[in-house]
Amino acid sequence: MNEENQEKKENEEVRIEEEIKTENEGIQISNDVVAVIAGVAVSEVPGVSGMSGGFAGGISEVLSGKKNLAKGIKVDVSNTTTKIDVNIIVEYGTRIPDVAYEIQNRVKKAVESMTGLKVEEVNVHVQGVNTDSAKREEQEETENE
Repeated sequence: MNEENQEKKENEEVRIEEEIKTENEGIQISNDVVAVIAGVAVSEVPGVSGMSGGFAGGISEVLSGKKNLAKGIKVDVSNTTTKIDVNIIVEYGTRIPDVAYEIQNRVKKAVESMTGLKVEEVNVHVQGVNTDSAKREEQEETENE
């Protein structure tokens, strides 16, 4: 009797795995699509000043006049999983671990809900700190005195 129950469970597990495989069968999601989804999620996090992309990304933005939503994001998609690297510039005065944690949560939730891919890693690389806002605040304080 115990063996029959175990065999039933194994058969159910196999069917569930087959359903998952057939759900996305024939659909391939481009790395660029995942990068744009992640880029939008990152841009909504408070404390993120901007994305840190390469020289080529900045040139193409200037020439096209369009904002590159995938700037600073590297995506590695394999069958049903993905790994994402995010390069950001934070605002001066924000707590970096809190910003990084929020980025990881939002990117994971957005990518998994929109693509069905399982996000294994979201690595946040802080490339710099934007001090322009701190300088503006200091100028406003001196002007008000």
